[in-house]
Amino acid sequence: MKTRIIFALLLLLTGTVVLGKNPQQKLDKAAFYAVMDRGNLEEVNNELDVVTASSSPEKDGFEGALLMRKAGLVKLPAQKLKFFKAGRVKFDTAIAADKDNAEYHFLRFAIQEHAPKIVKYNKDIEADRKIIIAAYKNLSPVVQHAIMDYTKNAKTLHATDLN
Repeated sequence: MKTRIIFALLLLLTGTVVLGKNPQQKLDKAAFYAVMDRGNLEEVNNELDVVTASSSPEKDGFEGALLMRKAGLVKLPAQKLKFFKAGRVKFDTAIAADKDNAEYHFLRFAIQEHAPKIVKYNKDIEADRKIIIAAYKNLSPVVQHAIMDYTKNAKTLHATDLN
């Protein structure tokens, strides 16, 4: 009797592992950019869970960007600073490790354009702008679309710069 129960549990667990979702999923960049654009705290938290579980080599950069985005959505100043600092460390580490990643430069550009002056995160806006313009045509269509959408409200990057 005991053996049957153990066998049944093993079969059940095996089926769960085979049929269940792989916890390390590929990062859906279209969903990521939609969440970054909408700026809904619940969606940012959900996307953070997805990015954290991702097997993407870029996950630290995207997680850092989401944490900085989250900083602008929480209410308490101490939380704002905590999330921004944590995100900045993750993101700056990722961009330092992959300096040629134009998508990271776009994310940093967008964050720096909207970061409050008090956090002093605005030193690379012009350099990032130039990298985005130079690399735009070689980026994936999803990233190009995100950049083009961003230019509609950007302060220093315009759709005409990209053609």
